[in-house]
Amino acid sequence: MKNIKAIIFDAYGTLFDVNSAAAKCKNKIGDKWEPFSNYWRTIQLEYTWLRSLMERHQDFWKITEDSLDKSMKVFNIDLTMKKELLNLYKVLSTFSEVKETLKKLKEKKYKLAILSNGTPSLLNELVISNNLENIFDDLLSVEEVKTYKPHPNVYNIPVKKYKIEKNRFIYLSANTWDVSAAGNFGFNAVWVNRNKNVFDNLDYKPVTEIKNLSDIISLL
Repeated sequence: MKNIKAIIFDAYGTLFDVNSAAAKCKNKIGDKWEPFSNYWRTIQLEYTWLRSLMERHQDFWKITEDSLDKSMKVFNIDLTMKKELLNLYKVLSTFSEVKETLKKLKEKKYKLAILSNGTPSLLNELVISNNLENIFDDLLSVEEVKTYKPHPNVYNIPVKKYKIEKNRFIYLSANTWDVSAAGNFGFNAVWVNRNKNVFDNLDYKPVTEIKNLSDIISLL
């Protein structure tokens, strides 16, 4: 991939491990912590899509809280843990290779940004809690357009800001639907497939598939 000017990252599930909040409570939750966490994530995403379709926008923190409410009831989790789980979600851990990879990309002088469903304050807290303050040029949020991925207006945010042609961007995500949307929009979309998943059939195939974020270095 040549003539790339900017590298855009999805946040949740790509840079930051969405299961790390529940994982830190697995002694309290027990063996069901992982299916509970996966269900919470699924409902969270479903609420973003449904609210976009209904044009009933609420910010990502409200959706995270609402989806947690339902998930705790479904899995019979002690409701007194809600505050603890929400606080942990604000400081999700990065995947192991993320910090070193981002530092190497920063050294190469690419413009680096996050494009996320998360609110600006949530993204800022994630970055600070993981000591990534000096890495990103921008933390771009869907709150600018008041709708969620995979709407094209979301992917247009960095194009509008940087005034760079779509084909000069690389977009990285672990979420197949997000890769498809970014690719259909016109970005060079790369799938970070850590879990050997199967890609969706949504009119797009990623320009490449990598097993973790560090693999992107050799492709530039």
